[in-house]
Amino acid sequence: MEMIQNYWNNTSWSSPVQLDGKTVIITGANTGIGKETARDLAKRGARVIMACRDLEKGEAARKELVENSGNPDIVVRKLDLSDIKSIKEFAEVINTEEKQLNILINNAGIMMCPYWKTADGFEMQFGVNHLGHFLLTYLLLDLIKRSAPARIVNVASVAHTWGSIRLDDINSEKSYAPRRAYGQSKLANILCTRSLARRLQGTGVTVYSLHPGVVCTELWRNLSKPIQVAVKVFSPFIKTSAEGAQTSIYCSVEPQLEKQTGGYYSDCAPARCSREACDDEMAQNLWELSCNMLGIEWD
Repeated sequence: MEMIQNYWNNTSWSSPVQLDGKTVIITGANTGIGKETARDLAKRGARVIMACRDLEKGEAARKELVENSGNPDIVVRKLDLSDIKSIKEFAEVINTEEKQLNILINNAGIMMCPYWKTADGFEMQFGVNHLGHFLLTYLLLDLIKRSAPARIVNVASVAHTWGSIRLDDINSEKSYAPRRAYGQSKLANILCTRSLARRLQGTGVTVYSLHPGVVCTELWRNLSKPIQVAVKVFSPFIKTSAEGAQTSIYCSVEPQLEKQTGGYYSDCAPARCSREACDDEMAQNLWELSCNMLGIEWD
């Protein structure tokens, strides 16, 4: 049992890299792998900005991380990725108050929820997991470029294999299946990582997408009771939040990745994604559609 568990939860990577003088933003940093990523990067000396929808929970997590890491330079800022207005307000605060942004970790997400829409009329999973982070990255990109070398890390999932990009029904208005919609949003993360990496060639900004592993976090709260029971049964083979955060940390700090961009990672190593996730024509179509949905122009 222990041998199988260790194989399943491969977390053998570690690094002494320090981030003193660097600034990091992590979305969804008050819980789960976002919180554990924040804990690790704070211990490395970074200024950590926790972008959270719930400020009360964010502040409680901040206090814990300050005490645990010994790093007082951790702050909480309001960000609701389901609301374009909130994203723009957050970006304005960051662009006004921060001199640099060395690492942006697009971590927050919602998983397999019932059908509902964001404040701006997007299907919730596609709106939060993809469009919200797409817009956030767009609004912060000038600051990130000025801070180069810099990194953008997109937390995707092996669940990208569950769905396809449905350009003719991107908001799942004709039909909705929670699992398929979640897969579509995670596939969008990987496709746009590839597109953004090409667009940022020569800027000193590198981009990565990743699968954190099967991690039991608050993301599971929308799953059916039978699935939640099954999760408990298989819990010895499911990663803890700290273990699940390792690939996010790896993509954020590993020196050997400085010359790599656009790749997909799992268990702190390059990984293979689906054929659809490597479709550059679809990536371009999705990029153009995303810009149109958000009303932005991104060359």
